[in-house]
Amino acid sequence: MSDDAQAQADAGTAEGQGPVQISEDLARHLENKREELFEKFEIRDEFPPEVIEEAEARTGDVQSEITAEIDEREDLRHLTTWTIDPVDAQDFDDALSIEKREDGYVLWVHIADVTHYVHPESAMWAEAVERGNTVYLPGYTIHMLPPVLAESVCSLVPNEERFAHTVEMHLDEETLSYESIDIYKSVIESDERLTYSQAEQRLDDPDAPLHEGISLVYDLADRMHEQRKEDGSLVLNPSRDRAHTIIEECMLKANKAVTHELMWNRGVEAMYRVHPQPTPDEWSKALQEIQELDGVSIPGDTWDDPRKAVNATLETAPGRQLDKIQWAVMKVMPRAKYMNDPFGGHHALNFEIYGHFTSPIRRLSDLINHWIVYRNDVPENLVALCDRASDKQKAAEQCEREYKQFLQEVGLDPMAVNNRGIDVVEDEEAERTL
Repeated sequence: MSDDAQAQADAGTAEGQGPVQISEDLARHLENKREELFEKFEIRDEFPPEVIEEAEARTGDVQSEITAEIDEREDLRHLTTWTIDPVDAQDFDDALSIEKREDGYVLWVHIADVTHYVHPESAMWAEAVERGNTVYLPGYTIHMLPPVLAESVCSLVPNEERFAHTVEMHLDEETLSYESIDIYKSVIESDERLTYSQAEQRLDDPDAPLHEGISLVYDLADRMHEQRKEDGSLVLNPSRDRAHTIIEECMLKANKAVTHELMWNRGVEAMYRVHPQPTPDEWSKALQEIQELDGVSIPGDTWDDPRKAVNATLETAPGRQLDKIQWAVMKVMPRAKYMNDPFGGHHALNFEIYGHFTSPIRRLSDLINHWIVYRNDVPENLVALCDRASDKQKAAEQCEREYKQFLQEVGLDPMAVNNRGIDVVEDEEAERTL
């Protein structure tokens, strides 16, 4: 989940609105367009039979496997644990637990243990390398891993025991810095699956289940968010709600913890996320473009740090100008890429070292980092894998952009399609509920 514009909004059926209705003829046009884009960007939609067979064979009796392995893992079933995902999410690959102690916070981020099922000798691993990532189009998803696996044994569903890869972080009460980082295989049992809107409601209701835990983790996430901004991390969406803030900040903290562990404590290569910075001239051009927008003023004391300048400007700018400010920044931002060396750091986040760990179901980089953490074994072709993941991400983004443009050309709202889904009706002249 979260980072690099990958974070999904809380999509799902909008209240009081059903799916977008389209005719059979238009549905065929959309299908043809998808096939054209898949061929153009070399995106595989269907899984080979051997991959499906392998996935189905690994989704048998999960309880028997857990019973057999529980002594070799940390048993965290006693922790209060929950997931927060979009309302239409089909798999839940991360969960949270938190405690407040005298000396600070203990934050557990539990990630589905995908590498228990998908390893370098498996057909599913080879297929994941081929695909590189899950591709999200409005109303249509092309998965990196077979859904039969991702939506069953790799989904942290409530009230069922699951294998996880846990990042346990002890954080200083004042500075929120890492007092200790421990990464290990675990068994967890989620207490509840929440949507973003449900998490928001729990925050407002002192009598609701999980209210105390969610409130505590939000207080921590809000502090981490403000700290990131003060440190110079670029925040292009200043109005993100509380539930999204929880997930974004906790996943960033876990990702950063894992890659710090790999780099500083183990000294191993991994799939790091490197984001080069724009040149001073490019940043100057972007800030000048922002300063010239009607009703927008960049605070004078922030010009020396463009990221802080953008953050401060977004917080006070008229709503009608937010998209233009964001676009001015995005135009000068180099593309982030995966590399086997963190040199250069992540400019937008202002992290010296950063990588992905929290979404192994949908990103090749996370899957590979899980394997490196687990086995301390770096794939021989790591540089090629980094290039592959970078190229496939770029292809996925371009495919999504062109498909959204096509939807607009045929009179459909991409956001409505994404949030509400599509219903194909027989009447060719069916009214579209956009």
